Amino acid sequence: MSAQQDLQELLRLLTVGRKTPMLQAMTQIKSLQAVEIRSIQQIAEAPLDTIKAALNDEKTAKSLQNACKAAMKRTSAGGLAGTKRGAPLSTTSLPSKRPRHDDNPLMPSHAPGEELTPLELEASLELPICLDEELISQTVLETNRAPLFLAFAVELLRYTRPEQPLSSRLSLGQAVVSANSRSKAVSIGLAAKGPTAEEEGLIGSGQPRVRVMGREVPVLKRGGYEWKEEEGEGSTVKENSQNTAAQTSSREPKDEDVTLQAPPQSVHPFFQPDDIHWSSSGPPVTSKDSRFLAHSTKITKQAQEKVLLNNLMRKHPNLESASHNAWAYRLRDARMPDRITEKSFDDGEQGAGELMLRILRELDIEDSLVVMTRWYGGTMLGPDRWRLMRNVVTAALNERGRMAGGKVLSAGGEAVWGLDIEGMQNGVTSTSTSMSNKKATYGTGVVGMQIHKPEVARNYLLRSFHTASPSQPDEEAEEGGTATKKKTKTRKTQKQLEAEREENLGLLLGALRLLFDSWRDHLTAAELDKRAWAWYVAVRPDVEAGPGGWGAKGTLKLKSILDLRRTEQT
Repeated sequence: MSAQQDLQELLRLLTVGRKTPMLQAMTQIKSLQAVEIRSIQQIAEAPLDTIKAALNDEKTAKSLQNACKAAMKRTSAGGLAGTKRGAPLSTTSLPSKRPRHDDNPLMPSHAPGEELTPLELEASLELPICLDEELISQTVLETNRAPLFLAFAVELLRYTRPEQPLSSRLSLGQAVVSANSRSKAVSIGLAAKGPTAEEEGLIGSGQPRVRVMGREVPVLKRGGYEWKEEEGEGSTVKENSQNTAAQTSSREPKDEDVTLQAPPQSVHPFFQPDDIHWSSSGPPVTSKDSRFLAHSTKITKQAQEKVLLNNLMRKHPNLESASHNAWAYRLRDARMPDRITEKSFDDGEQGAGELMLRILRELDIEDSLVVMTRWYGGTMLGPDRWRLMRNVVTAALNERGRMAGGKVLSAGGEAVWGLDIEGMQNGVTSTSTSMSNKKATYGTGVVGMQIHKPEVARNYLLRSFHTASPSQPDEEAEEGGTATKKKTKTRKTQKQLEAEREENLGLLLGALRLLFDSWRDHLTAAELDKRAWAWYVAVRPDVEAGPGGWGAKGTLKLKSILDLRRTEQT
């Protein structure tokens, strides 16, 4: 058994089986590791005096050793039957009358080979989307505020946290909805304020946090989670064949321009050319005959600058014919972790280098070099060039994050879960959900902390948006008389209602995407996050103030979301 699995099982026994707070459990484990005791088996077999000395508490040491001995007996007896919730140590389970699921969604599945792969998990969570503006503008929904807030958050995170997979965005969205609902319940007198999660010892004071729609929520990093496609890390995206044709440069060379020299005859062994992999923004973006393209790769030392640039020109010689090859990079000094080095070069495209640095800062990206290429088409683009440059640079960086599993761009770029603080405070144990007869495994080595599960958030969205009833009279007069009759309605089947609600969700997400798309190139990620809250407040359903409006439904005209889009006048 691996050391990591030993740690997982021991931590689970402490936090789930023995209900030990997470911080206290970690302290006990560290104390035991100091005397070379690292697993349940070692605790069961060790002299009691050794455990007592490590934990400095005779009662705790004795009860822990007894729990470990009992766990070892259950394991040797051949399974999990009769064990308490959360106590199993084996990775196989015996059949029971009722199907059992993992008590903690952060643990590996008990059925090896039956769990979802990361790609399957992300695919199973796919959300509907419809961008038909005419259809969107005609749609009126009936819903309450919480699922609308969740839809805003999930779609917003595509722009403010592009490195996060859909599973993380759903989890984060549900986390901020839970925090917002809790705050609202306290403000209208439905719940007492109570101590914070830090004060209760449920999470540490240094727990990472992410800001979503103006509210910070604690998160858990998903160490090692990779959802890249089969082409493998570092594969270079093939460019459009149109991009391989030689282009004539319309720019006169300047004295201050830096010419990319021919590749050096030898490269330092710490960074061989074969190790350099470039991610592309895709086919060139064209506007008034000007074409824009971007590439990104990893950089860890300033000395790699020339080697990387020369390598890009050697791999894509057509770039040398471009009017401009502007570049920028940010990297963290390994010897001085608090120091970040930034450098940029416009190559005649005034302001391009600074724009790229600003994008790298906004996305909190380090150890990355991005090169923006432009073939000038003869027509000045004005302010529109900023939008085009931002689009291709962001696309190249996002592609690199996707190819590397979304975990290499920065310390803040690792996939995360939103922590379920309310669940931990209430002692509610999450149950994992079966999808396509497979279990979702969430790819993290930390246990004992509850998360907001993405499939729960997705199901909440899918069932929450009904078509608003048309405002028509219930009765109509009969011809030639005063008698009235009730208008008959055709009742929809459950399947029809589910399909309708899914279609409505697609229209809502389409409206939000069109809204965020219109502003993405004119606002920073922080500004977009701030605006999103104001937009939500502007369109959310009107309900009664105070406790009477808690959970109440109202109407939502999707046209009101489209009306918030940026125009030339705004």
